[in-house]
Amino acid sequence: MMKQFMDSHFLLQTETAQDLYHHHAASQPIIDYHCHLDPAQVDEDHRFRSVTELWLGCDHYKWRAMRANGIHERYITGDASDWEKFQAWAATVPYTLRNPLYHWTHLELKTAFGIDKLLNPETAREIYDVCNDRLQNDPDFTARGLMRRYHVEVVCTTDDPIDDLRHHRIYAAEIANCKLSNGKLTKMLPAWRPDKAMAVEQPAAFRAYVDKLSEAADTNIRSLNDFLDALQRRHDFFHQQGCRLSDHGLSEFYAEPYTDTEISVIFNKVYDGTELSDLEIRQFKSAMLYYFAVQDHASGWTQQYHYGVMRNNNSRMMRQAGPDTGFDSIGDWRTAQSMARFLDLLDNEEHLTKTILYNLNPADNEMVATMIGNFQDGSIAGKIQWGSGWWFLDQKDGMERQMNTLSLQGLLSRFVGMLTDSRSFVSYARHEYFRRTLCNLIGNDIEQGLIPFTGYEEQRVRQMVEDISYYNAKNYFNFG
Repeated sequence: MMKQFMDSHFLLQTETAQDLYHHHAASQPIIDYHCHLDPAQVDEDHRFRSVTELWLGCDHYKWRAMRANGIHERYITGDASDWEKFQAWAATVPYTLRNPLYHWTHLELKTAFGIDKLLNPETAREIYDVCNDRLQNDPDFTARGLMRRYHVEVVCTTDDPIDDLRHHRIYAAEIANCKLSNGKLTKMLPAWRPDKAMAVEQPAAFRAYVDKLSEAADTNIRSLNDFLDALQRRHDFFHQQGCRLSDHGLSEFYAEPYTDTEISVIFNKVYDGTELSDLEIRQFKSAMLYYFAVQDHASGWTQQYHYGVMRNNNSRMMRQAGPDTGFDSIGDWRTAQSMARFLDLLDNEEHLTKTILYNLNPADNEMVATMIGNFQDGSIAGKIQWGSGWWFLDQKDGMERQMNTLSLQGLLSRFVGMLTDSRSFVSYARHEYFRRTLCNLIGNDIEQGLIPFTGYEEQRVRQMVEDISYYNAKNYFNFG
């Protein structure tokens, strides 16, 4: 008998998987500990003008598929109307069969808007109008309302050290004063993303950033020590605003030998506009990566490292559409030795805080899964984590491969689970997608006799599903 598409048991192939999902995973709140949502939209409870703004305005996954389907850039990032862009996406959706976008699209429509119809050129206008009516007229279909709809308990945005965190502060004060209406409150916290403080490849851009940092920290920066002092001031400020996580976007890990004198000279050179050698760039990045890790340890933060991406590969489209518009891909740097050296240095000096590693190249799966085991120290369960399948691996196959490898080389039961890494308020459907995949994986093992499911072990399995869905993250990040 043919199974119905996206019914209540979607992705759940066994009765055990169905039981685990519906009774232990589905109802858990969401902790989205890494995303790229705009804090201003949360603070201002942004009402989206159309489903195109909400759904297509910042989704480079969809943009890549549309380009592959022959859609002109005008209907992607150009000046076409919202309806024209939505119509172009609807025409693309039937061509995404077997691409994760097909599942995500219909899961987002279902969970956000209650729409069970398939999106295609014949249904596009009806779906567009229904979604827009709710976005424009229903009081629950705002930025905050959508987070409530998905039961988002905590969200951590991604913020540059120079950010004044104004919207975080206003929103936090509103929550503290109990003025937020319409149901359970979503806590919004900043996360420290200091990538630009390492970006010395372009001296002019780095100098401009240092000047902005100087203003934000209310101090004069003329030397490396001044620079580090300004970063510490901003780190302290972020901590005062509730920040407890950092995140670093890296092409690869950096662990070049250096001296403090060398880094001081390098800073002076780049600040004065001098191009650096490749070795000097790597030394500076190595020094800053170490400095940030020591900061995080001192403050009791968790540090996250997303590595392995080749960004902005299409120079023509970079000039036309800008960064983060869908022209990035998986890189193939050899990073095991530098990653090990970096973590080992921190561990030896007792500066290694809770750490999450995310690889973009699936060829690194076993390497990362075994690397985290090298630096578990018994002080915290799952202190060093391997993050969920990220970006191009953020789909059923990538999630399964990550969880299977983690199970073989570590403790899946201590895994902190899913995050959105998204700019969209409807991408919380990915948490459901992850939880269904998790339950299907475990349910299949149980029904094949690979995992016992009686007595104590049955309770352990059920608790493991709840932990990976919610409690592990809540406890790991101290979001009690």
